[in-house]
Amino acid sequence: MRRLIFFLFFICFTINSSAQEFQARITVVSNRVANNVNQNSFRTLQTALNNLLNNHKWTSDNYLPNERIQCNFLLNLESTNDINVYNASLTIQAARPVFNCTYLSPIINFQDENISFKYVDFQQLEFNENRISGTDALVSNLTAVFAYYAYMILGFDYDSYGLRGGEPYFQKAQNIVNNAPDGRNISGWKAFDGVRNRYWLVENMLNSRHTIIHDVYYNYYRGGMDKLYEDENNARTEILNVLNLLNNFATDNPNKMITQFFFQGKSSELIKTFSKAPQQDKARASELLQRLDLTNASKYKDELK
Repeated sequence: MRRLIFFLFFICFTINSSAQEFQARITVVSNRVANNVNQNSFRTLQTALNNLLNNHKWTSDNYLPNERIQCNFLLNLESTNDINVYNASLTIQAARPVFNCTYLSPIINFQDENISFKYVDFQQLEFNENRISGTDALVSNLTAVFAYYAYMILGFDYDSYGLRGGEPYFQKAQNIVNNAPDGRNISGWKAFDGVRNRYWLVENMLNSRHTIIHDVYYNYYRGGMDKLYEDENNARTEILNVLNLLNNFATDNPNKMITQFFFQGKSSELIKTFSKAPQQDKARASELLQRLDLTNASKYKDELK
């Protein structure tokens, strides 16, 4: 059990055991919105989104406050020609604690650039998984997007503690995709909306041909990161094994979204992990990382010599 494992490694206090799952911070940026729009509405939007993420019960598990998943969302708005309708990009960052230290490892670091929604000041934000599309697609799209990423964060987090532990939450995210709001300017929910969007991310995690990805997340964290403090050499070997697994996956499944998604935000962590490795392991790690994480290939080449 993910919660039991977590409990054994952290000091727990006698407090309310029904605390919610997230310690989320949502920031709304509106400097690209026209000056004739009341900026106070974006402050109420920010408060409403924080309440949605932090006060909604997303699982049936009881979380202690020190178990809550730390995450940040940055919603960057811009005006449209329609009243109370906005386009936005959303940056999602979530971290997972590493056992026996204070370090938080990035488990999600992703930007979704295709969000359109409607918001009227003091509009109540609620998510109902039985009425995802609601009565107004543009109004419902905002809560659907945030609920989707809440479940994806839970899926990756649970996968990192128990093998395939995140599947129920990936299934919930897929339910949102299948029943997502549909309308003019709404995108990101369909296979034809692009090759790296909400549809493809959850598809990659639930595709029966990609089950090795669940092994990747579990082995990277439980066999690798969580063991670095007590047995650095064996932990590093396990992380190198994970890179080999990912290399095999990428060779058999080129250009899958999940491959690059895994590495986003992890370059510094991986460089630090292998900087003290034996030269043979360091060279192999550098070779694999340059191949798998093209965005940071030059960093790996320069810093893992």
